[in-house]
Amino acid sequence: MRVLAIYLLILGLTVSPVMAGKNQAKDDKKVATTEPGGAPNAATAASSSEPDLHQLQDLLLDQQRRIEALEAEVSELRRASVAAPSSAANAAADPPATPPALAAASSSEIAASHVISRAAGSQGEQHAPLSFKIGDAEFTPGGFLDFTSFTRTENLGSGIATSFGTVPFKGTPESALTESRFSAQYSRLSLRVHADLQHSTSVTGYVEADFLGFQPANAYQTANSNSLRQRVYWVDVRHGKWEVLGGQEWSMLQPNRVGISPETADIFYTQNEDPNFQVGLIWARQAQFRVVYHANDWWTLGASLENPDQFVPASVVLPSDSFASQFDNGSGSTSATSSATNTASPTLHPDIILKSAFDWKPYGHAAHVEVSGLVRSFKVFNSLAAPATTNTITGGGGSLNANFELFNNFRLIGNSLYSCGGGRYIFGLGPDVVVRPNGNLACVHSGSGIGGFEWQTTPQYMFAAYYGGAHFERNFGLLPATGSPTPICDGQVGFTCVGFGFPGSSDTANRAVQEATFDFVPTLWSSPNYGKLQLIAQYSYLTRAPWFVAPGNPKNAHLSMVYLDVRYILP
Repeated sequence: MRVLAIYLLILGLTVSPVMAGKNQAKDDKKVATTEPGGAPNAATAASSSEPDLHQLQDLLLDQQRRIEALEAEVSELRRASVAAPSSAANAAADPPATPPALAAASSSEIAASHVISRAAGSQGEQHAPLSFKIGDAEFTPGGFLDFTSFTRTENLGSGIATSFGTVPFKGTPESALTESRFSAQYSRLSLRVHADLQHSTSVTGYVEADFLGFQPANAYQTANSNSLRQRVYWVDVRHGKWEVLGGQEWSMLQPNRVGISPETADIFYTQNEDPNFQVGLIWARQAQFRVVYHANDWWTLGASLENPDQFVPASVVLPSDSFASQFDNGSGSTSATSSATNTASPTLHPDIILKSAFDWKPYGHAAHVEVSGLVRSFKVFNSLAAPATTNTITGGGGSLNANFELFNNFRLIGNSLYSCGGGRYIFGLGPDVVVRPNGNLACVHSGSGIGGFEWQTTPQYMFAAYYGGAHFERNFGLLPATGSPTPICDGQVGFTCVGFGFPGSSDTANRAVQEATFDFVPTLWSSPNYGKLQLIAQYSYLTRAPWFVAPGNPKNAHLSMVYLDVRYILP
């Protein structure tokens, strides 16, 4: 009705002055063109009609301006009437805005990821077809159904997840045999719960699980009873620029694709099908408490306290058996003899991780750069000292990670870590520390990195390639010893070697492990309402070189492996 009234007002303002002008012109013409005697007066007519014509033109221009102003008001009223219902609905629970740079980068990464997720609190987000509400909370089930086949040129025997540090050497029975299996273990289930508490505060809970847990009896013979395991399980509260998370989550030391987001799709863990991902990747999933500050649209700061673990693999020789129970030396295998004592390893304080992340869009192309720092401490009871005492050292490391969209949907990726005592964050391919002959601790220097690219050529085709490597420095000492035959270490008679990477050490004391990988991920079918069907193909060439191999034996071990996977992703 208000719009109709305005249109009638416009019509009235337009018609009235024009008609009045025409009537006035007629009257003026009659007066100007005749005199009392009835004879025309041309001069009087000319002088009278010209001012009236100018007045009429000025009046018409003024009315035209008023019409344009009223039309603009009508358009604004129309927009307001359309937006009014949605504005009223959002007024009660308006989620905090996601920084534009973060939202843009996150959406491109989610399209390239195997996992569907949404950035928490983003405005205008599309609700998944499976979402449902209980009260003010939105519940979104997710995950995928996975059927994997994998073939290795040597019998590694580690199942679907590759044990990078135990590749067999040529000449062993394992190297003469191949390995080929089917598995559905990597199928994943997830549930995300999100609620907006008030205009600037939201809470998100997320749980994710797969079937790569404890390997039970009768794993392959008949039942194939794969165990469900917890991957991540956290709750995140965001208020304004502050964000607090508690629970089990990917380590903050692990590279992000964007910001310091906890969402699985915003974490960099490659496009590989291998559940152990890629050599050189910095990663862990562990209990933690983190605080993140979103300074502005492009800069994020975070600090995290994470579950500690003193990791020393079996490739490290200890000076006394009394130290064996003070380290985790095999929790990667729940069937290992040492698995019962892994939880007994002492811990001095949580691992401390700091991160600063920057996200820009120069020339319209997303760029992410982050710098991280790690602080860890280790402590043992030194029974070799007189009197016995404790020994403590502090180690740490630094990480620089980046990904750049070189051109549309083509990303260059580079990640790195150098540390003294950070071995377990490099997939545990080397130790954190060693125990010196006098019973004191010493950290092991280590480094890792990944370089590669990911290219979403079309919505249907993704290509990726990575090269990753890890390196561990040797650290050993001479322990006086007697026996027959007379012990020798590094040419020194009457000594045995203790530590990591010494001459004569185990061929699992890896100096370097490297992997090159190529991925091809075509999307065979996709629907916003029914999910998508993907084929994932991965080829990897893996090689490792220990610090010592016996004379005449190969200097490194290597194998090739191929994964072929069919995956249905829930919408």
